[in-house]
Amino acid sequence: MDEPSLFERSSAGSANVAGSEPLPPDAPLAARMRPRSLEEFVGQRSIIGEGTALRASVAQRKVPSMILWGPPGSGKTTLARLLAAATSARFVGLSAVTAGVADLRRIVADAKAARGTGRGGTIVFIDEIHRFNKAQQDAVLPHVERGDITLIGATTENPSFEVNNALLSRTRVFVLKPLGPEEIGEIVDRALADAERGLGGRASLDSEARAKLIALADGDARSALNALELAVELAGARGEPIVVSSRDVEEAMQRRALRYDRAGDEHYDLISAFIKSVRGSDPHGAVYWLARMLEAGEDPMFVARRIVILASEDVGLADPQAMAVAAAAHYNAHAIGMPEAMFPLVEATIYLALAPKSNSGLRAYKAAADAIAETGTLPVPLHLRNAVTNLMRELGYGREYRYAHDYQGGKVDQQHLPDALARRTIYDPNPNDKKM
Repeated sequence: MDEPSLFERSSAGSANVAGSEPLPPDAPLAARMRPRSLEEFVGQRSIIGEGTALRASVAQRKVPSMILWGPPGSGKTTLARLLAAATSARFVGLSAVTAGVADLRRIVADAKAARGTGRGGTIVFIDEIHRFNKAQQDAVLPHVERGDITLIGATTENPSFEVNNALLSRTRVFVLKPLGPEEIGEIVDRALADAERGLGGRASLDSEARAKLIALADGDARSALNALELAVELAGARGEPIVVSSRDVEEAMQRRALRYDRAGDEHYDLISAFIKSVRGSDPHGAVYWLARMLEAGEDPMFVARRIVILASEDVGLADPQAMAVAAAAHYNAHAIGMPEAMFPLVEATIYLALAPKSNSGLRAYKAAADAIAETGTLPVPLHLRNAVTNLMRELGYGREYRYAHDYQGGKVDQQHLPDALARRTIYDPNPNDKKM
């Protein structure tokens, strides 16, 4: 018997690849409830809603190559499939984790053959495209340029950093957002009511359980449906009628899976929000973002190091004691570890947020660095040089140097900058700086 073609058609008009074939009755609820048309697709109205550029492209039965960037459960894979179906394009799904250049070449060859025989264009969907290395991304590029294929890449990582500039310049980037509570609620209600693919009215949620499920899903439709399915099984074990309780939802979800990637965008976004909240003297925001990081599993020592930097960069001379507080928090967090490391970190965070702010140290250093860049390595004035040999003394080293301790208060009127910078202001005090 011949091996089935890579592009064997399914009833939806897409290639029978990567799960587009009819699902078995016992498939997960999240898979069964995938939207079958753009009209059923929930969320992302700014991208695919009526009047958008992408919707106009669909109406013309041709979509551009694109990158779909968004968190898990926001609909990236589903949207790619619906775009293929709506434009009668052939759909081939690949995972960047397992696919290689040889797979791409084979798919492109089949796409060219399909186009040549009048079987239409091909959409190649590459999941986790950020995992493709440079060579693999370069292998896609010429085929996107020539129009051999339409590329739809999906990623949870910022494509600015993870996708080659050449490929990025030939695709449109669409940013998918986490679904809102109303949208998650619509998806949950649809799954409960759908007799063909969903639960068909066999179960219900009390109002508290529904609210908890929506909250714990955290914008992830797949997570919501997976939890709903398990919660119904738990409630069903108690008998009929099946009424899902808040406790069932908690057991099904176990614990909210906060969106966080310690090497990705969320990592940088949260630490940026934390830093700016402390700098802005807002203890509420600062503690919130601290908790967001620690609850999601961030390395507490990463946060502790940022606290030390904040103490010197943003509090600085307005409260020199802040550095001691930050250093103590760093030491104690390292010594005791999580979860108790939370105490010194939150206390240092609040202290820094409430402290007066001064970045005069940073500005002074920048002024000095700018002067060096402008004037180069200027010679040290002779009176500031050490005269450790007779020759040095004969050359004037140390001559006319004024020893500060011989003067009242230790302050001496003496030039300490190179001659070319004698009148340059390096340190410009902030009004908040402590007067020493």
